[in-house]
Amino acid sequence: MKRYRDSKTDQLADALNRQLEERLQAQDTAASGEPSAEAVATGLSDAELFSFAGFDASEAERGGYSNYSYWRATLRVFFKNKIAVFFLIVMVLTLAFTFIQPLLPNQRDPLTIHYNESGRTLSNLAPGDQGFIFGTNNIGQDIWARIWAGTRTSLFIGFTVACVEAVLGILMGVLWGYVRKLDFFFTELYNVCDNIPQTLLLIIISYILNPGVDTIIFALCLTGWLSMARFIRNQIIIIRDRDYNLASRCLGTPTMRIVFKNLLPYLVSVITMRMALSIPSAIGNEVFVTYIGIGLPLDTPSLGNLIDAGRELMTIPFLRYQLYFPVAVLAVITISFYVIGNAFADAADPKNHVK
Repeated sequence: MKRYRDSKTDQLADALNRQLEERLQAQDTAASGEPSAEAVATGLSDAELFSFAGFDASEAERGGYSNYSYWRATLRVFFKNKIAVFFLIVMVLTLAFTFIQPLLPNQRDPLTIHYNESGRTLSNLAPGDQGFIFGTNNIGQDIWARIWAGTRTSLFIGFTVACVEAVLGILMGVLWGYVRKLDFFFTELYNVCDNIPQTLLLIIISYILNPGVDTIIFALCLTGWLSMARFIRNQIIIIRDRDYNLASRCLGTPTMRIVFKNLLPYLVSVITMRMALSIPSAIGNEVFVTYIGIGLPLDTPSLGNLIDAGRELMTIPFLRYQLYFPVAVLAVITISFYVIGNAFADAADPKNHVK
């Protein structure tokens, strides 16, 4: 074996020596002005045979350019999902009509009690009677106006809670997952708060504070961000020590740049899905708290108030429409957000961008 290695080493040394001799001979020939062997064989000069390759920066950029766009690819995949597109159209139309409804002509105030010519309240009118599209409730208020006013209130609560939970959850989740020293503190905080039922917390806060939109938002956001933070923390831990993040830290990249450039873009899909599910969840919690009688006051129209009022009339068949209409609007909003959120989360995953 040793003799075989020596022979291989000798062959390699001989080859290197030959290459070195050929290079030295070529340099001597060029220095003396004599034509090279290739020039003699072809009858051309060295200048014609050999020339430097030019460098074009624009060509180099074009050669390494990719027309891939993350958001363009995400939207392309999303709009291929026809069910999600359908619910997106439904949601856009519902949201648009919810906010332009008060500006339309012949719209009534949701808090106004309507009377007939003799001074009696126009209570429990059937849908379509005397120009009331969805009829009136038991005190003569327009259900059509109250449903859209209640939808605006519930959507405001849902969007506010989702945004607060997202901001707090992302910030605390990144700190929880990236800064190892804070892991114990946030873990113990999560364990304590997670063992407190959110329903019980909502009931206690609603009893302590004055009922209102601010109280509902505060109660829902008080511990709601912890679930988002823990979810973000788990995702950060998975990708925190990958090679490209280790290389960034070795190169001295600032921590905030690593977080915003390397970590959070990877989590766009899961953050979007969590936010899309937080909106109907917050609306559902508002409906539940108001349904049990400790939520928003009666003079604040909301889907919870409308469903609670309709529940009391379920035993009267010809008045059940007062429950069906707000439940239908709530179902459309909840299902639409759920389908759109899941579809967008799938579309935002780069694995689905491959054609």
